[in-house]
Amino acid sequence: MNFHTRKWIKPEDLNPNGTLFGGSLLRWIDEEAAIYSIVQLGNPRVVTKFISEINFVSSAQSGDIIELGITATEFGNTSITLRCEVRNKITRKSILTIEKMVFVNVNEEGKPVAHGKTAITYIKDQFLN
Repeated sequence: MNFHTRKWIKPEDLNPNGTLFGGSLLRWIDEEAAIYSIVQLGNPRVVTKFISEINFVSSAQSGDIIELGITATEFGNTSITLRCEVRNKITRKSILTIEKMVFVNVNEEGKPVAHGKTAITYIKDQFLN
């Protein structure tokens, strides 16, 4: 799994307990997963279809740096399935895992459309022309 996005936890990201607010983390994950899907499918129109159980393993506090890891696990006809892990950048301690996130490739009308992809496209391979 590649960890590309990093977030610095600031006071405005905290809940009343003084730890990272789960809603903020889920927003960041959904955005990162959508961007990953857009890049993999080559279409700026993807929608979140499904997110499996979210397992909060530990938390983060103000000043922590976390990193979000996403990888494709399956390609459907119109969908892409992802796995996500969030961890503390310094300690590598896991904060959250999501085993299954499904995004659907859609057209201008918002209807599912085949994407023709079957494997992960790596950045280094996108520029070999």
